[in-house]
Amino acid sequence: MGGVEDDEPPTKRVKVFSGDSRVHSCNISAIDQGGSSLSDSMARLLTSQEDDDIVGTKGVIKKTELIRIIAEALYSLGYSKSGARLEEESGIPLHSGLVDLFMKQILDGHWDESLATLHEMDLMDDKIIKLASFVILEQKFFELLDGKKIMDALKTLRADIAPLCVNNDRVRELSYSILNLSLEMSDDRVSGQEMRLKSRKELLEELQKLLPPTVIIPENRLVHLVEQALDLQRDACRYHNSSVGEMSLLTDHQCGKDHIPCQTHQSSVFYVVCIGAGHSEMMLDCCLVLHEHGDEVWFVQFSRNGKYLASSSGNCIVIIWEVMADEQVCVRHRLTGHQRPVSYITWSPDDRQILTCGTEEVVRRWDVVSGECLRIYEKSGLGLVSCGWAADGQSVFSGVSDKSICMWDTEGKEMECWKGQKTIRIADMGVTKDGKELITVCKETSILLFEWERNSEKFIEEDQIITSFTVSDDRKFLLVSLLNEELHLWNIDGVPKVISKYKGHKRSRFVVRSCFGGLDEAFIGSGSEDSQVYIWHRVSGELILTLGGHSGAVNCVSWNPTNPHMLASGSDDRTIRIWGLNRMDSSAAAAAAVSACSSSSSTAASNDHTNGVANGCNGKTL
Repeated sequence: MGGVEDDEPPTKRVKVFSGDSRVHSCNISAIDQGGSSLSDSMARLLTSQEDDDIVGTKGVIKKTELIRIIAEALYSLGYSKSGARLEEESGIPLHSGLVDLFMKQILDGHWDESLATLHEMDLMDDKIIKLASFVILEQKFFELLDGKKIMDALKTLRADIAPLCVNNDRVRELSYSILNLSLEMSDDRVSGQEMRLKSRKELLEELQKLLPPTVIIPENRLVHLVEQALDLQRDACRYHNSSVGEMSLLTDHQCGKDHIPCQTHQSSVFYVVCIGAGHSEMMLDCCLVLHEHGDEVWFVQFSRNGKYLASSSGNCIVIIWEVMADEQVCVRHRLTGHQRPVSYITWSPDDRQILTCGTEEVVRRWDVVSGECLRIYEKSGLGLVSCGWAADGQSVFSGVSDKSICMWDTEGKEMECWKGQKTIRIADMGVTKDGKELITVCKETSILLFEWERNSEKFIEEDQIITSFTVSDDRKFLLVSLLNEELHLWNIDGVPKVISKYKGHKRSRFVVRSCFGGLDEAFIGSGSEDSQVYIWHRVSGELILTLGGHSGAVNCVSWNPTNPHMLASGSDDRTIRIWGLNRMDSSAAAAAAVSACSSSSSTAASNDHTNGVANGCNGKTL
């Protein structure tokens, strides 16, 4: 395969022919019920803390703290009677009587009394006391202003707030609000802060964040701890590939291999191929294996919405496949017109069009719905080696065989051409998160991040020859395939740096492409020359699965962005395999696929009658 001598650098082995948070009701039972005085309540809390029992097998959980956060959770969930009963039965109050009094004073708007109580708490940190006092007095100021008590508000600002010397910029903002005699300033912000009146519950939430957690239990602390535990279990699960909603508090979380798409076996399922208007060919097959290319499959790529799969092969054909609701796959269009094999395909931002790049030939833009070729992009006397979309989908980029990069509008007018060592024959091209930087391989061991509007450059340097790369869905990470059979994961959100490496797959002669995939792109997938698909856990770097089934080198893999349980791989054995979970489908699903494909074929045939040839390009639709 290829027709180039094996001692030629792999980067030249581009395949060619052999040619709102919830606020719990404050616990003020110590005050309301009269069962104990404030001093008794505080004494009971201090005594329980001094003689604190340890619970659990690890010796790290204090019983007093556990009881308090359970009580807080009960109040937060609306079970006030149960919370009060827990405090009474355990003898451990959620808060001291002094804190309960303070919270009640805040909610009642007794500002001077709340400040006195705050100082009685003996917080031992003057900075915290000043910050909390500032927040309370600011609320008092706004409520006075809201009541049109301008002089009282001004007095509070001058005599109480300003002397704290906490935030002089904020004091000026408060003065400005007096001058405007209005509180309706939520759209006029100074220093990024809103000038508005908070509710007293919001004020209490803010104070809870300022005061030490030993004084006031943070809101929803138990829920936060449980969420942390689930996050840790999820991150430690090397096969996690299902939604968080499927995790349970009743058992420790651990996914099995069956959560990763690793099976093509689908018992008693018809493999469906849409042949033409009103016709479908059905073959009873045990595997969802697509045989339509009839030549080595070099590239596969799912659309961003997961509804389509585009693929190309050594016979210059591009196929757009439609992914049905039942995960069956059928041919939507067969695209012809390239004179050389197609080495790269990229979807437009809205998934309505694709760009295809021939091996040092031309770039073609296709309509996904009709299958019509809309435009050809070419340079006289030169071949195009790569293609990509601008973030807004309004312009097209391409690397040129003279190592320059060109930009066209969608109508084919050349807008810019940047000369110099901007690219080589590597077909991959990407765009950064902000849409301002173009990513290409500019030298055998260097990747260029080119900000075309400012004509500025920065580089990623590897110590091995680069054979391909791919960009994550969030555009923050770059996965680089190297000559030495390693994949390097770069964080490009800021100063580029390597954060992980993956090893195990085989690559000695040809371009083998990798991908991000799974839930939250938690996995790395790659083809391999040993006919297998390799899957690593992205964070740990552990090789977790190798998928066997192909009989030739696996050249490219693509994970469905919207279905973490669907993976496609293209191989030299002339097939595309659609990998899914190991589950049984009924013959009814197959019948539905037949019906859907037949309907799709009829629509495609109707479109074929109305669509012509654009720019001398054959837009044949099957």
